[in-house]
Amino acid sequence: MFTLDPQSSTPLVLQIVAGFRAAIEDGSLRPGSKAPSIRQFAHAHNVSVFTVVDAYDRLVAQGYFASRANSGFFVKQRAKSATELPAQGANFSFDSMWYSRRIFENRALLMKPGCGWLPGDWLFQDGVRRSLRSLAADDFDLGGYGEPKGYLPLRQLVRDLLAEQEIAVTTEQVLLTQGSSQAMDLVARRLVRTGDAVLVDDPGYPNLLFSLRFLGARLIGVPRTAAGYDLAELERLVVTHQPKVFFTQPRLQSPTGSIAQLAHLHRVMQLADKHDFLVVENDIYADLDPEPRPSLASLDQLNRVVYIGSFSKTISSNIRVGYVAANPDLLEDLAQLKMISGLTSSEFTERLAHGALIDGRWRKHVKGLRERLAKAHVATASKLLKLGFEIFCEPKAGIFLWARHPALQDSGELAYRAAEHDILLGPGHLFSSDLQPSPWLRFNVIFCDEPAVFDFLAGCTRG
Repeated sequence: MFTLDPQSSTPLVLQIVAGFRAAIEDGSLRPGSKAPSIRQFAHAHNVSVFTVVDAYDRLVAQGYFASRANSGFFVKQRAKSATELPAQGANFSFDSMWYSRRIFENRALLMKPGCGWLPGDWLFQDGVRRSLRSLAADDFDLGGYGEPKGYLPLRQLVRDLLAEQEIAVTTEQVLLTQGSSQAMDLVARRLVRTGDAVLVDDPGYPNLLFSLRFLGARLIGVPRTAAGYDLAELERLVVTHQPKVFFTQPRLQSPTGSIAQLAHLHRVMQLADKHDFLVVENDIYADLDPEPRPSLASLDQLNRVVYIGSFSKTISSNIRVGYVAANPDLLEDLAQLKMISGLTSSEFTERLAHGALIDGRWRKHVKGLRERLAKAHVATASKLLKLGFEIFCEPKAGIFLWARHPALQDSGELAYRAAEHDILLGPGHLFSSDLQPSPWLRFNVIFCDEPAVFDFLAGCTRG
């Protein structure tokens, strides 16, 4: 049918996709014909099963294959030729969806140095249990819906917590959401229209990037640096593209772990004022930062900045409680969108989070969590450096380290090989605005205590 070149600079996944697309377009594979099974193709071409799974899923996403349960993959009847397809969008939407799906499906993998969550024993489990017992003893009406903006006592507490960060808001400027992901989705749907130029961190958060692509935004990647942003490139991009909004994560950014310096924050706001764009600040790791530091929202006081936070990273991921704070007019629009898309958020989980936050041991838990993360950062960085990895920056806080090795050019291929060894890695291309192959990897320092992970990396990086 076609051959693969393992020595080519083109990743094997893309070679497989291109080979099948060419065969379908020239008529060698006709609509309705069955593709080789994943294992058959992997065996015949001496490639990883995970590589073939990735390629077949891309072909499904691009409309070339149809997947039939218990039957396999079949060539799909296509209404349009490949030249008429928005190939960029098809590839992009697939990769982000692949990541979102696999990152949760692969919880079964034994070792998870590339995941994005904290293990249960690092979270405030005792506080949640105490809150749950208190809630069970309460005369809480389980019927009906909660308040559109969320449970009032928790919104008041968010107001007070933001005041500690020198962000002045009223309770009516706070909207509770089902985690920060819903908050970002609501903001994106309110602010972005098809064709809009939108600035994003590069590398950045995959789920947000997918959401923006789905809305038809033109993503403009702003390069991250250890100090925050490439300010010269940021200004050039602003002048050239005149963006409508900048989605950014200044503090303990995922995946790089970088923290934007105060001067960088000031420059972002100067450019926003001069060129009239909004800034959406994702600050979900604020509680993990041991240093009090200004945010874009504290500099701007929610004039041009929309601020997003979450309790999922410190209390529990499962209760899914986040929030957005914004100027009053925009906040009302977001509340309306929330009602349209899903009515209210869960008052039960919001009460649960509130009970945990007012627990007398909450602040002690956060302090201990920061100390444990600092130790995990030092230990993980030491292991990576011994193997010859270059580390983007070492914040000694937050969850992530961003690293690459001179012997590894495509971290995507490495991730497929790692999965065969029961290891979940975070390949760099999934975090990029253009999804091009990348040598970078995201490491979750909490999950980097397994010797087998570094034995695998050592074997892959030996000259």
